[in-house]
Amino acid sequence: MADSTVFRASTTAPVNIAVIKYWGKRDATLNLPTNSSLSVTLSQRSLRTVTTASCSASYPASEGDTLTLNGSLQDISSSKRTLACLASLRVLRNELESANPSLPALSTYPLRIVSENNFPTAAGLASSAAGFAALVRAIANLYELPQSPTELSRIARQGSGSACRSLQGGYVAWRSGTKEDGSDSIAEEIAPASHWPEMRALILVVSAEKKDVPSTEGMQTTVKTSPLFATRAERIVPGRMTAIETAIHNRDFPAFADLTMRDSNNFHACCLDSEPPIFYLNDVSRAAIRLVNDINHVAGKTVAAYTFDAGPNAVIYYLDDVSEIVAGTFKAILGEGLDGWEGPFGDRLKGVSAGADLQKLDSRAIEALKHGISRVILTGVGEGPEKVDTHLVSETGAILKSGQ
Repeated sequence: MADSTVFRASTTAPVNIAVIKYWGKRDATLNLPTNSSLSVTLSQRSLRTVTTASCSASYPASEGDTLTLNGSLQDISSSKRTLACLASLRVLRNELESANPSLPALSTYPLRIVSENNFPTAAGLASSAAGFAALVRAIANLYELPQSPTELSRIARQGSGSACRSLQGGYVAWRSGTKEDGSDSIAEEIAPASHWPEMRALILVVSAEKKDVPSTEGMQTTVKTSPLFATRAERIVPGRMTAIETAIHNRDFPAFADLTMRDSNNFHACCLDSEPPIFYLNDVSRAAIRLVNDINHVAGKTVAAYTFDAGPNAVIYYLDDVSEIVAGTFKAILGEGLDGWEGPFGDRLKGVSAGADLQKLDSRAIEALKHGISRVILTGVGEGPEKVDTHLVSETGAILKSGQ
């Protein structure tokens, strides 16, 4: 009779938003990027994925490995990326078991993985990054692997490129690497959250619907058809990576903001330069860009920076001490009744009813935002994955919902 012990490990993992964008692959199978990228890890008090990895000799072999995401069973047998992550982690566990035969043979047991996001999936909020980071970290904890987050980033990268950056906190660089096997394409923390803890992010959720052109498809189109893209990867990004690391180390927000906005613009210019052109931004996105520029103009200095991933949602970076003129302006435009102003980062804006003088801002942009934003997310820089004791799989292997 099979041992009925259910082994479990649970973790949370954060979303990260790149300020120097990852776009384009030099190897699609290994998810090797054409250029390096850099991101800010966002606080898990606002956005996070919770994942429990479990295994047991009593799980039916016929069931195989399973993944349940937000209550829905996923077909992982057709997901080469997920299978690649599981295989790589099993190899590492098997090495431990071979070196120490007294360890339980967890690498041979079926995996039952349950994951939940507290934000819209596939809506331009880097859900796959948090998801694969949580999956890899949870299984690594289950298998009691000794590998560091940087070493594990090679595995997470195979699931989702940007997932390798969600394995660490603060400010994280993903080095593109040059080796064909991808062994030097890793993520490393260049500064912890505590180095520049004042960084804040206001996410304007334009649409929670799935985007028209998935990121992988968009990347392939851009790499094949955009003349601008090669210039970006070869000549523009390397200098920006050096410059933004310097800005972060010096806590130089104007330099950080300028690089962030320029890189977002350049990334979307490459998307527009593709054939057929790819439109991730919409009229509401462009209104947010205009208002950030207006706020900076009214402030007389650069106090806010916009960036957009492969979707319409605006992520606006600013420092805590200018919360009133930046986030306060958007709160005045969008109204206090909009979902998202409460929460762990909302206290800073309590009692703030006005920011910049709205008469000095673009009136058309204000109207577009009023009607085009479904919710906001207030957050800031945060830490990497955290081990938790709240499991989504019971001691008997039953799948639970969070809070049970």
